[in-house]
Amino acid sequence: MKISTKGRYALRMLVDLAENQRDGYLSLNEISVRQNISKKYLEQIVPMLNKARLIRTNRGNKGGYRLNKSADTCTVGDVLRATEGSLAPVACLEYEVSDCSKREQCSTLYIWKDFYELTNRYFDSITLQDILNHHNTEDAGEYCI
Repeated sequence: MKISTKGRYALRMLVDLAENQRDGYLSLNEISVRQNISKKYLEQIVPMLNKARLIRTNRGNKGGYRLNKSADTCTVGDVLRATEGSLAPVACLEYEVSDCSKREQCSTLYIWKDFYELTNRYFDSITLQDILNHHNTEDAGEYCI
């Protein structure tokens, strides 16, 4: 499994929104500069996050984007499924009903099912708040003059 730049950048965007949520709605320009991600690329990601109801938008002078869920309830799994689609490692696990004629006799399907369940459980166990906490813990040990 390989997570695309779309998934990784979406996660960085949402972590940025979580970290700066006290500032209200944030513009894509602000996020783009802080995260060093092209604004055009973020514009492609926003509709996916909006459709998944992970972000809220506000138009106008004080417009921009903010999280639609609290940082402690929005998971990495939510973000990746919104941008990557299914996290299934093989096509026959992407949908409840599979048209694979070998599914019933597949001797390796259990491996892919277990991997799929582990992956989902892992990504669903990490919230945006967990990422912020981890990042702040790492920064606390650094001392610069």
